[in-house]
Amino acid sequence: MSFVKVCSLNDIPADGVLGVEVGDTPVALARAGDGVFALNDICSHAEVSLSEGEVYDGTIECWLHGSCFDLRTGKPTNPPATQPVATYKVKVEDGDVYVSLGSDD
Repeated sequence: MSFVKVCSLNDIPADGVLGVEVGDTPVALARAGDGVFALNDICSHAEVSLSEGEVYDGTIECWLHGSCFDLRTGKPTNPPATQPVATYKVKVEDGDVYVSLGSDD
C-alpha cells in the first residue's frame, strides 16, 4: 500500500474538513476528535464537494442537500443519498497526514 503525503495535520481544522487531491482523486480529509478520516470528496447523490460541508457527530454533511456520510465507513446516514462514498486509509506521522488510495492491507 502506497501512502502519499497530502498536508500537515494543522492544515485540517479541528472538527472540520479540508479538500485535497491525491493524484487525480479528490479527497475530503476530516478531523473529528483525535481522528483523521479520508473519504472521496464527491457526494454520491449530487456530485458536489463534501469538503465544503460540515463535520459533526462522526459524519460529514453534504452542503447541497444535507446527506450525511459516516466518516469511518462512507455509508450515508440519511437521505437523499443512498450510495456510500469511498473511504481511504490515513496515517499521521510527525505532524504530517498521509493517505493511501489502495485497497491492500
